[in-house]
Amino acid sequence: MSLEIVTFPCLDTNIGILLRETETGNVAAIDAPDADTIDAELKKRNWTLNHILITHSHSDHVQGVPALIKRHSCRVIAPAKAQELLKQADLWVGEGDKIRIGNLRAAVLATPGHCQDHLSYWFESIETLFAGDCLFAMGCGRVFGGNYRAMWASLQRLAGLPEATRVYFGHDYALANGRFALAAEPENAALQARVAVAETVRAVGRMFISSTIGDEKQTNPFLRTSLPQIAQKVDLENGDPVAVFKALRDWKDRF
Repeated sequence: MSLEIVTFPCLDTNIGILLRETETGNVAAIDAPDADTIDAELKKRNWTLNHILITHSHSDHVQGVPALIKRHSCRVIAPAKAQELLKQADLWVGEGDKIRIGNLRAAVLATPGHCQDHLSYWFESIETLFAGDCLFAMGCGRVFGGNYRAMWASLQRLAGLPEATRVYFGHDYALANGRFALAAEPENAALQARVAVAETVRAVGRMFISSTIGDEKQTNPFLRTSLPQIAQKVDLENGDPVAVFKALRDWKDRF
């Protein structure tokens, strides 16, 4: 069994993602930022949409759901904690649940912090993670609602997955994130190299699509808050990693 993954620009910064399980031909979208853009990608490949996997309830991730249901009669899998916000789901899921795309199974991981209902989808057998707006290349999502401890714990959980895990994000913020990361850790050679790649990708009009957990652990300051050089940058030498994370995230919000 394998998963064919297609990525494409959606809206301004969203990354559209389609998955096709090759044995059965089942197709899923990760979120639904824009129905017309997703439909165009489906038509290019003569694919029919069977599932939508929702990571969280923010409008730029769900606004295409009604049109896609109407056009494809697809099944919507959504966070149980978003039932009051998302009325069209066929299956409500949360921590510990399993879902299937064809013959491939994914674990549902609760990753709150960006918002309370945020989920990530982990296909362990092929070491692939769809992280929504929790984890980004060299960055992380904003903390809406002020629960920094929950966000830090979610990021630590994702960082604990195998380092070879391929990670797909909800947005391409790589260049802006990389520039901030360099301000937080300017001597990091691996980070310098990744920012150079992000700059090249942007210069040719492409998106910075995915990463690995190993790459993020080397270059993402939000996964490195226990390091003294990061703590020093936010004037919290010997500080608690959660406090360092909050100071770092607040700095990024102003950067």
